[in-house]
Amino acid sequence: MAAADQQPAAIPLSGPIGGTGEDAPAATHLELFADYSQIHVLDEESEADFSDVWTGQSVLDGLGVTDDALAIRTAVNYTVAVAVHVLADRPDDDSAGFDHVVEASLRVASGRLVVLGCTDYFPDAARFELPAGWTRLRASRRNLAAAVSTLDFEGEPETLEEVRLQVWPAPPSAADVIKRWARVEE
Repeated sequence: MAAADQQPAAIPLSGPIGGTGEDAPAATHLELFADYSQIHVLDEESEADFSDVWTGQSVLDGLGVTDDALAIRTAVNYTVAVAVHVLADRPDDDSAGFDHVVEASLRVASGRLVVLGCTDYFPDAARFELPAGWTRLRASRRNLAAAVSTLDFEGEPETLEEVRLQVWPAPPSAADVIKRWARVEE
């Protein structure tokens, strides 16, 4: 589960976004610019076109799905904290600690998963070694109300949207919204 040599800047996260205890999986922490309010997770050899994945429903779900790539919608159009966990098995449900949680399958034929901001430079993106084949991804997001309530684009910890990505080998199955966050307009 090695990440590529070049990684976006690592940042501390507020609280145990990746779990606690000695048996908690090691995480790679990234700071990504969520341009167009999205980050992308895809097979290194993917040629995915995200232009058709955003429908009214997928925007509400916060998830755009293709065969070998996923677009995770963020609540903000600026920097987000991302923790990536490569796991051997499906993790326990800890959605109570998050605002919005979705799951989907993607095919990682190359055995290398790429995680990047929507407009990031692909060759410099973080990469993770996985077993080639179908993978399940859970995207758990939190601190959404604080992130959208401020115009602070400096990424202060108390206003930073946090995204935890957990990936594990699994047969393909339908995308699922485990927990839905609804933005409250003031």
